[in-house]
Amino acid sequence: MKKGYLVLAGGQVFEGLRFGGEEGAVGELVFTTGMSGYVETLTDPSYAGQIVMQTYPLIGNYGIIPADFEGACCIRGYVVREWCENPSNFRCGGNLDGFLKERGIPGLCGVDTRQLTRIIRESGVMNACICDQVPSDLSPVRDYAVAGVVAAVSRKAPAVFPAEGEARFHVALLDYGAKNNIIRELQKRGCEVTVLPASASAADVLARNPDGVMLSNGPGDPAENVYQIEQIQKILGKIPLFGICLGHQLTALAAGGTTYKLKYGHRGVNQPVRDLGGLRTYITSQNHGYAVDGASVKTGRVSFANANDATCEGIDYPGLRAFTVQFHPEARGGPQDTAFLFDRFVDLMKGGEQACP
Repeated sequence: MKKGYLVLAGGQVFEGLRFGGEEGAVGELVFTTGMSGYVETLTDPSYAGQIVMQTYPLIGNYGIIPADFEGACCIRGYVVREWCENPSNFRCGGNLDGFLKERGIPGLCGVDTRQLTRIIRESGVMNACICDQVPSDLSPVRDYAVAGVVAAVSRKAPAVFPAEGEARFHVALLDYGAKNNIIRELQKRGCEVTVLPASASAADVLARNPDGVMLSNGPGDPAENVYQIEQIQKILGKIPLFGICLGHQLTALAAGGTTYKLKYGHRGVNQPVRDLGGLRTYITSQNHGYAVDGASVKTGRVSFANANDATCEGIDYPGLRAFTVQFHPEARGGPQDTAFLFDRFVDLMKGGEQACP
């Protein structure tokens, strides 16, 4: 392996060793805290435009497992403390180095990821580049912005996924960068799922006469997606709706709320979330850099809050037959504490009046 560098927009330089693709990369540097689930992280379209750093020190020890892919690999680069060259797992279908090489995505190992995490936690998310030589001009790094990513990662044509067993419901899933397990969770509950591009109009969605609408996760600044917000406004109140992550944020914007960028985001499989209507705290999987200002959404009520920083993690819209959550109840990768939310969505499609009991 040859020497490489991670250079932050602020000028800090971290020396390491290159693996994966040979290209350089510029992106928004973020960290994720999962001890496992790196395959799901690598294939989560919500990371589009970002250089992803794993805080857990050893990555790649169980290899690459294609059956666990959640979508296309959309990251700009990958930073780890140590990568395992010889993985061991009966499901292993390749190693991390080969996976990144095939996709032309640069990796960097041997860097002090603990120090990098401290920098991001103190200074906030910042841009960075992976390179072979430290650049004299960092303006391209500082000027980089994650933009236009929903259109880039969304599928371009509709696709239909049959229900497991008897088809009881038809769900229209708007793909802003959807993870595959959202589809699976709906299928196993008797839902035929029609996945539509992010460019689909409200008229197109409603013309398919679905029993419910699912808004998926996705990357980038939610406020950038003006067209999608307008379409959600036309759907709200007409049909049961469930939004996850970016879908949660876009629904809040459609309902007149506001969003803002978090200092360093929530990324990992160990985020605690309090149910404000009960006594439970759930451990959740999350990947987002923006949050909804819960107080700004006048037509809904905040249902979940992050136990660490009290940010909004869910909103119910009882009068509109809709509810949304910031975290990932499909649990790939991550705990399965909140899979019951898919059952709640099914109950709403059956004719339940409230999104929450």
